[in-house]
Amino acid sequence: MWSSLKREIRIGVRQSSDLVNSLFFFLMVLSLFPLGVGPGADTLRLIAPGVIWVAALLSTLVAMESLFRNDFDNGAIEQMAMSERPLALVVLGKILGQWCLSGFMLVLLSPVVGVTYSLNGAEILATAVALALGTPTLALVGAIAAALTVGSRGAGVVLAILALPLYIPVLIIGTSMIAAAEAGLPVTGYALWLAALLMLALAFAPIATAAALRVSLSH
Repeated sequence: MWSSLKREIRIGVRQSSDLVNSLFFFLMVLSLFPLGVGPGADTLRLIAPGVIWVAALLSTLVAMESLFRNDFDNGAIEQMAMSERPLALVVLGKILGQWCLSGFMLVLLSPVVGVTYSLNGAEILATAVALALGTPTLALVGAIAAALTVGSRGAGVVLAILALPLYIPVLIIGTSMIAAAEAGLPVTGYALWLAALLMLALAFAPIATAAALRVSLSH
């Protein structure tokens, strides 16, 4: 798993176009809403939870589309499936490496996002924690859909159709956590739910992703 994670990070750093595309998409979506609804602080704070999470969700989909594509095209996935190493652990390393290059960057950008949407310190902290717990779950779940659609035509559209319904629980809880922080309510319960979803995804998503890759290879 660790060797797969390090390999994914090295490749991502050398071929940074997908990373740049994901981050640029996230920032572009977030910057367009203030231009559309106006610069009013109350309005921006009201729409901030939904906008931030929708932008994070869509940028994750952009990153997931290329997760297995290059390795599938050059035969690396087939070699991974034939090796003695458990494919689920190799896949988990790839997913975590991809999250370090994209999802973790979204967490680091949360203070900038918070200032843009007139959030205070507590609300920015809640946003960062929600993204830190929620974006790995999005990546793990999205990897299943990416494995099922790798090598197929129109993979991006099919990936979105498969992954978006599974993203809804994370989207609702993550949005509610930021909204609770804005209302001055406790956010611990929402954080625990996001952590529970993350643990569930860590337990089952790599196994499901490995099985999906074997199905894609068999075709």
